[in-house]
Amino acid sequence: MLRTANTLKGYTLASLDGHMGTVAEFFFDDRHWTVRYLVADTGTWLTDRQVLISPYALVEVQEAEQRIVVALTSKQIEDSPALATDKPVSRQFEETYHGYYGWPVYWSGSSMWGPFNYIPREPYPTEPPAEPADAWDPYLRSTNDVHGHHIQAQDGQIGHVVDFVIDDQTWAIRYLIVDTFNWWPGKRVLIAPRWIEQVSWTERKVFVHLPRAAIKDAPEYRDGDAITTEYEQLLHRHYGLPGYWVAESAAAMLRR
Repeated sequence: MLRTANTLKGYTLASLDGHMGTVAEFFFDDRHWTVRYLVADTGTWLTDRQVLISPYALVEVQEAEQRIVVALTSKQIEDSPALATDKPVSRQFEETYHGYYGWPVYWSGSSMWGPFNYIPREPYPTEPPAEPADAWDPYLRSTNDVHGHHIQAQDGQIGHVVDFVIDDQTWAIRYLIVDTFNWWPGKRVLIAPRWIEQVSWTERKVFVHLPRAAIKDAPEYRDGDAITTEYEQLLHRHYGLPGYWVAESAAAMLRR
């Protein structure tokens, strides 16, 4: 199901033995635009470190209860590799973190989750595999930090990022929610990461290969609206571009 990052922020994180905190933000990579960690606000517990939860540990998003079920115990989390609150997430930390839990490393292939476009659930060895030729060095970004980045169309600025649409099955960021109200009596629209040409993190600009007029006339997104299959198809027809599901289905067929 597609959910916004702002909706998920504040959801309770329910471990195997009780409440462990709430969702504070998300770290995603800047290649696949996929959430790699939820950052937990643990209140007075583990206050001297960032508590990161990988989607490998996420069981279910329960909308009615506003909680996310986590298949870890509080002891496992407490004993996991510690990352200081003022430190970035390094490759060395991630290798240690994934090794501790026995999870595969997501950067060990060309797809969203290594060789897969979905999160593999079967057991894996604790030692990370040798990196293939197409391995990459991910740089993780915070959804909180990218909020407010300007959208640069082919012919000028068009709005700024106000939220993200996340697929809670793959934890891919499917869309950026863009507010165009600063440029004209506008609206909110969706921009897919696949349409991004480049991002200048220093200038806080996202460059998209789309004209302003096309973005201006795109189907409106209203906060709280469910993003249905029909809406997604309408959006992609408007731009004349294939949906992410086309590429992912084709990749799955090639691997059979």
